[in-house]
Amino acid sequence: MRFSVRSGMCLAVMTTFLTALPAVSRAESVTGAGSSFAAPIYEGWGAVAKSATGVTVNYQSVGSSAGQNQIVAGTVDFGASDAPMDAQKLETNHLFQFPTVMGGIVPVVNIPGVKPDTVTLSGDVLADIYAGTITSWNDPKIVALNPGVKLPEVAIAPVHRADGSGTTFVFTSYLAGSSSSWKENYGASTSISWPGGLGARGNDGVAATVQNTEGGIGYVEYAYASRNHLTTIRLRNHAGASVVAGMNSFSQAAQAAEWDHATHFAVNLLDTDGKEAWPIMSATYVLVPVPARNPDRDQAVQKFFSWSFNNGDAIATKLDYVPLPKTVKDNIMSAWKNGK
Repeated sequence: MRFSVRSGMCLAVMTTFLTALPAVSRAESVTGAGSSFAAPIYEGWGAVAKSATGVTVNYQSVGSSAGQNQIVAGTVDFGASDAPMDAQKLETNHLFQFPTVMGGIVPVVNIPGVKPDTVTLSGDVLADIYAGTITSWNDPKIVALNPGVKLPEVAIAPVHRADGSGTTFVFTSYLAGSSSSWKENYGASTSISWPGGLGARGNDGVAATVQNTEGGIGYVEYAYASRNHLTTIRLRNHAGASVVAGMNSFSQAAQAAEWDHATHFAVNLLDTDGKEAWPIMSATYVLVPVPARNPDRDQAVQKFFSWSFNNGDAIATKLDYVPLPKTVKDNIMSAWKNGK
């Protein structure tokens, strides 16, 4: 997932924080790689934390799958992934996993005559669209969800990620949870065997393909859609409400999450019970070696994320992420320091 669209904003947000922070004498450098969904927040936190802590973070936005592979191989100090690593693999590779921020994935469309946030879809209808069983925008199932909305007789052109992607993991997990047929036939992963549609690399590739294809529908990270003024839709949530993607519906989804039952902090944020909750939400995760392979570098990584958790909520919000609850952040740091 490529998010260069936010780079300028990151710099603007950080400028106001930098002038008030004292310089530190000891410089340290750490490397991270993985999720491009999370790249803007690590760049944003890193720009400010460097002055406060002396830790320079060199982060490579190479995708969630690569982030997991690189931390397993030991070529980076921390890996980043939108898809949480399973418990067995964490144990086998002696890794500690924790979330850093949360965000939303949103469908974007190109339907002639349709303005943003005027069309409502549901999880099962989205699954049928991507499975190829709903093929026209005036299909009766879509019409039933949209009384009073004029829907054209235009063929639907589903667009999906062609590269391994944490966004795809979140989106297909939502489809699998909404449709037993999707779960049985296609499942959920960072890369699946799609039944059809058009493939494109990165959020920008999906967005460009949708914008250039009449009847197109794709899925991207919310901030990308927001910054580029893409045509988003409403979604029917667990409570039956037709909700708009945004910080309010994201926050409601986060508040309804059951953190106490999240193994390795891998909380399920999909289709939570919040009345106005956005149904396609995810945390993004960091992976670090436990015990530390390099104690000095591990200490520097801890210093960076400790500072970010204590001071970085405003930056996260400006970049359209939802910060973690304080109790969750405290539990993460305690578990990490205790090597759990």
